[in-house]
Amino acid sequence: MNRLLLSFAFLLTAIPGTSYAHKVWLLPSQTVFSGPEPWLTVDAAVSNDLFYFNHFPLSLDNLVITTPDGTEAEAQNKSTGKYRSVFDLPLTQRGTYRLAIVNDGAFASWEENGERRRWRGSAAAIGTEVPADADNLRITESFGRIETFVTNGAPSQEALQPVGKGIELIPVTHPNDLYSGETATFRFLVNGQPQKDMEIVVIEGGTRYRNSQEELNVTTNEEGEFQITWAEPGMYWIETSHQDNETKIENATGRRMSYAGTFEVLPQ
Repeated sequence: MNRLLLSFAFLLTAIPGTSYAHKVWLLPSQTVFSGPEPWLTVDAAVSNDLFYFNHFPLSLDNLVITTPDGTEAEAQNKSTGKYRSVFDLPLTQRGTYRLAIVNDGAFASWEENGERRRWRGSAAAIGTEVPADADNLRITESFGRIETFVTNGAPSQEALQPVGKGIELIPVTHPNDLYSGETATFRFLVNGQPQKDMEIVVIEGGTRYRNSQEELNVTTNEEGEFQITWAEPGMYWIETSHQDNETKIENATGRRMSYAGTFEVLPQ
């Protein structure tokens, strides 16, 4: 089951998304907490509607939780059902946590006995599982990040530091300091460098009960930055992707990267 889920996650995070395609997301029970040790619950799913678990669960195999002091924490009570995965986290530290599912791998396709074959897995497994002399062999590196942020007490910065791989959102405006009617500024990095002209989709949750996605489309500037003015409180989904030929995997023809994040906007 885990292998199937992981493969599905690779597929979704490898293909540049559109607002009408299946969406991958983490949904925290809330993003701002206060107390000695509050508990967070998170849903993880793939769906047509934001944020309704009505299609497929998202694998938690590659879940990484960064705590306010920069160390990693383990999720509690992880489980996967028919339509969603769930986990809990006790917020034992004060400050901001980064919760991310990070899929790092590759996919390949080739022709064999007149049929098209496809494979997905880790870059290290290519040498043993993909025939190097196959006809019309095509290998592509893939890297996907699906994340959200929560804060217990005062917001902090340590967990927000970039790791320098794939697409990363760097919050100029803190991700847990978002209010309706205000404008937030974020920056996208690709492998640690600001990336201009990235096309970004922003959609508020609750699409099941709207006739249209009502998406906002913005583009990063020279510094990789973009701005969003939040029309109303709620949970929002931000998605983007990037493709280039700067892969480090031998015989790969390119790399595809994707990002999807969930952000809570509070009322004034």
